[in-house]
Amino acid sequence: MLHSPRHTAPSTTAVFDSLEQEAYLQLWRTYDRLREIDDRLFQKYGISPQQYNALRILRASRSGPLSTSALGARLVSRAPDMTRLLDRLAEQGFVTRQRSDENRRVVSVSITAAGTALVKKLAAEVQRCGREQLGHLDKKTLRTLIGILKQARTPHKDAVALDAWPDCTRSHGA
Repeated sequence: MLHSPRHTAPSTTAVFDSLEQEAYLQLWRTYDRLREIDDRLFQKYGISPQQYNALRILRASRSGPLSTSALGARLVSRAPDMTRLLDRLAEQGFVTRQRSDENRRVVSVSITAAGTALVKKLAAEVQRCGREQLGHLDKKTLRTLIGILKQARTPHKDAVALDAWPDCTRSHGA
């Protein structure tokens, strides 16, 4: 009598050193796939996702110009070279910089009319991009995912960024 081979789920222990490692690598792989969608969108406009994020933050700043350190603290991901990021945006006419008279080390950054126009122009495409990335998930699943990601990030929060990245509790059209 011939026996057919048993089909079992692959063992994660053979591929990953731990459940934590598997979760981290799944998160990283997901980020990589979703980032490709961002990259395609922003590439059409000659900017990076991080540059768009900086423009979006500057546009939303109700207090006017932001120091480079305040802007850096609010970015979704750290900019290893904030000066270069801002140089590129300034070269394209999207931001201006002003050195403080009181403290020459402090540089304030403002979004220009061209930068504001670009953010407005991109608004619908950015929403479409978000739907392409995660629109297949229902609202309950998205809220659960947001909660899990915040929980995973909690012990690793940057002390400088704690106040800069407020806990967003908007309903998002619920």
